Amino acid sequence: MPVIHFYPEYQDCPECDFRLHVQKTADPKTVVTNDIGAFIAKETVGICPRGHGTFKSGLLRSLVPKNCTFGFDIIVEVGFSLFVHSRSNQEIMAALATKNVFLSEREVSYLGRKFIIYLALAHRQSQAVLKEYLADRGGYILHVDGTCEGNSPNLFCGLDGLSELVLDSVKISSEKKDQLIPFFRDIKDRFGEPRALVHDMGKGILNAVAEVFPDTPDYICHFHFLRDIGKDLLLSDYTAFYKRLRKLKVRPTLKQRGRYLEQKVNPESHDIDGIAEIFQQGDLHSIDFEPISDIIVYMLIKWIFEYPSQSRGYGFPFDRPHLDFYRRLQEAYQILGKFKDADMTQKAKKPVIQIYKVLADFAEDQRLNDLAKDLETKSAVFDKLRGAMRIALPDGKDGINDNGDCSDMKTIKERVTAFRKWLPRNKHREKTYAGMIKQIDKYWEKLFADPIAIQTPQGTITVQPQRTNNILERFFRNEKRRGRKKTGTASLNRMLKSILANTPLVQNLKNEEYLKIILNGCSSLEERFSQIDARLVQQELASSTQNKDKILPAIKKMIKDVKFTEKISKLICPC
Repeated sequence: MPVIHFYPEYQDCPECDFRLHVQKTADPKTVVTNDIGAFIAKETVGICPRGHGTFKSGLLRSLVPKNCTFGFDIIVEVGFSLFVHSRSNQEIMAALATKNVFLSEREVSYLGRKFIIYLALAHRQSQAVLKEYLADRGGYILHVDGTCEGNSPNLFCGLDGLSELVLDSVKISSEKKDQLIPFFRDIKDRFGEPRALVHDMGKGILNAVAEVFPDTPDYICHFHFLRDIGKDLLLSDYTAFYKRLRKLKVRPTLKQRGRYLEQKVNPESHDIDGIAEIFQQGDLHSIDFEPISDIIVYMLIKWIFEYPSQSRGYGFPFDRPHLDFYRRLQEAYQILGKFKDADMTQKAKKPVIQIYKVLADFAEDQRLNDLAKDLETKSAVFDKLRGAMRIALPDGKDGINDNGDCSDMKTIKERVTAFRKWLPRNKHREKTYAGMIKQIDKYWEKLFADPIAIQTPQGTITVQPQRTNNILERFFRNEKRRGRKKTGTASLNRMLKSILANTPLVQNLKNEEYLKIILNGCSSLEERFSQIDARLVQQELASSTQNKDKILPAIKKMIKDVKFTEKISKLICPC
């Protein structure tokens, strides 16, 4: 490795103009940067003979944090690779190795944590300018929501609905009032009173908001409202319906028959492309069914399993894929019923009759049909409410990005009023949908409050904040997608446990104005990070690694012992 010498930028003391003396030459240290790779840094420390202090190399401090090996440029590259480009540790190691920078997986994770802490400190140190920036834009609308998985902590975020900047985030054990109040107070102290708040119907959020923001307009997100009211209405029926499908083993049986028929679909003996072209043109009279009956039946089975394509990307209860599967199964059953009675040879009928009998076991199951009927009825009522609120519509194509159509709040309110009057007209409906009626009445004022006029540099804009809190839904979905891409696992429980609370701030780096604010006159993040006190970073790192729930290895080993309870018992009664 090359040896590079570093000296103070001053030869003379800036206070008294006396020539600096050499205090010491610091112990050589290994430094690794992108530009140079690994090298030995030898630093000469100067001292003022008149007692005005010691002077170190500013150049070395701009390259690498104090007491660290890897430079700021590597910290930033690792941070962007991990959190913006969602690359795995192995991919990052391979990319850096081409520059003669060699890291272990543990070092990649460590530098990633450092990146988040540097970013969080830059964010906090810029809060006065951020507050001014938000005020110049007409204030901010605070959207709050959290996400968790399994027994993971809840990653709870506050985001400005106008600029879509993450203002703050925290990891909490649950969305209870006493855990949310400090978070809300901190945002209020740092950024001022929001113009409005938008959130879901969580009891903890509602109570915390009422205490911290008693005079601030408070809105319930229409998307969340519909999702929660739909779950209350449909979840128990939907779960029972799905359990019945599983008990009947519908999918495995159909898949097995499909695999058998797949062997008979031979492109060499059947003109599959020709059949596909005729289907596309719609001239089905020119197809002779008998020689290709097994192919047609195979296609029907594959069509049944294409049921996820009917979902619109909203998730349950807006999308009900198991019900879509059932509908396709019933339709295929009706079609095959017509084919089996058609005038054709027994050989052509054989695959038709075989699958018809398989489907009959499911399509004629009384319990399944009764559950489906109840679910269909309730789904129709729920979809009627979706239509009234003009958001997450059954024929929508935007999925989680759906912000609702451009209907004004007065029109939406009138439609929901009409729906509310329609529900109890029938006594059976009034009883069945009593919970839905209660929810609508309870949140009426928060759902249909007047729009807010926001003064911006471009003029006055009118905002209906309650239309959607989907900015956070989209944000969390992107976080989860990035986590899955990085780790390759479907479960995010572990990721949410290990992730730093301030990780969502990475999303702000896409905003040029935000980047300009936190750079504070610097030309790059590397330069900005070099201005942050390394001691603060070390303190934050130490704090983030404290885990009160961590089990000591020795204890973990003991409790995994198959005779653990037996041994504990012997402690009490040795005999």
